[in-house]
Amino acid sequence: MASRSLLPLLLGTLGALCYHKAYGISVKTDNQHVTAKEFQEAMLSCKYSAGKGIIPRVEWKKLTTRDVSFVYYKGDLVGDLKGRAEMIDSSIRIRNVTRKDSARYRCEVSAPTERGQNLAETIITLTVLVASAAPSCEVPSSAMSGTVVQLRCKENEGSPASEYKWYRNGVALLENTGTGSAKIRNISYTMNKKTGTLLFNTVSKKDTGEYYCEASNGIGLPQKCSVKRMQVDDLNIGGIIAAVVVVALVMAFCGLGVFYAHKKGYFSKESSSQKKSSDYKYTPSEKDFKHTKSFVI
Repeated sequence: MASRSLLPLLLGTLGALCYHKAYGISVKTDNQHVTAKEFQEAMLSCKYSAGKGIIPRVEWKKLTTRDVSFVYYKGDLVGDLKGRAEMIDSSIRIRNVTRKDSARYRCEVSAPTERGQNLAETIITLTVLVASAAPSCEVPSSAMSGTVVQLRCKENEGSPASEYKWYRNGVALLENTGTGSAKIRNISYTMNKKTGTLLFNTVSKKDTGEYYCEASNGIGLPQKCSVKRMQVDDLNIGGIIAAVVVVALVMAFCGLGVFYAHKKGYFSKESSSQKKSSDYKYTPSEKDFKHTKSFVI
């Protein structure tokens, strides 16, 4: 009796194991982090295994920070990849990737079962490497010695982000982040290769020269901006004093001119003539009065 009661239990367990094997789906990828240079090929791998007799449905979705969109749906490539990619089994081969393809991609494999929809998925991250573009440089054409001067260099196309190097008269400047090494080498500037800034806290005449910046990120050749000259001059104390003296002399001559004119009475004669003309009153004559009276009568 005991063996008969155990038999249904064993059959049920065996059936459950066989059912899981038949209807279970598993998904994997050969590479979860794919990198490719722009305009080259990239493979997004997705492999699945399913139970016997199951015909699963494969879908691919592109995941960005803004939205989720299909790239493979109902057996066709759609969206951004249509016309420049192909399916190899359940994997996607992109023939020429662009910087816009950098995103996460999700391969979803699903199949209906008696227990409901069975779904498995894997996520692949695609990073498109883009070479640095020619940077833009900001270099002042002139500066006064002893002042603070900052040169800037920036480009926004490269992926990963570019690093920067400054040159003066064709010679690369040593990197200096403003730490203790600056005191040892007696460097008067601070150069940050991450931000592309070249800062002179107290610029001097020896910093005069032709400057340009170079951007690189290891993808393709380094790119540089056009050469720009910065002229540093000392503060001309003598010139400033001379200018002050000239202005003072001009003001003194103007004052003497006004004093001389006032002493000669030019301003008083003009005011007295205006006063006489304003004090004069018109008095009608007897002849005018008679004419007016006869006109009224």
